Amino acid sequence: MANHKSALKRIRSNEAKRLRNRYQHKTARNAIKRLKSTEDKSEATKSLPQIMSMIDKLAKKNIIHNNKASNLKSQLTKHVTAM
Repeated sequence: MANHKSALKRIRSNEAKRLRNRYQHKTARNAIKRLKSTEDKSEATKSLPQIMSMIDKLAKKNIIHNNKASNLKSQLTKHVTAM
């Protein structure tokens, strides 16, 4: 167990950040799955910018790697245009 006051605070803040990152990552993954499974092109084109924004925010906060974010965005764009 930590002995310093600052170490105890770091443990608390790390746990809060971990849960927040986990929630944001899971929310983005669910949105991506929903987009991939949709059949309606108009609905997909409407939700694509919001999902791209989510992916960009995850990459900006280093929750996912920048290259992974680019690959996901490219993949989703190809999927929507091919509908």
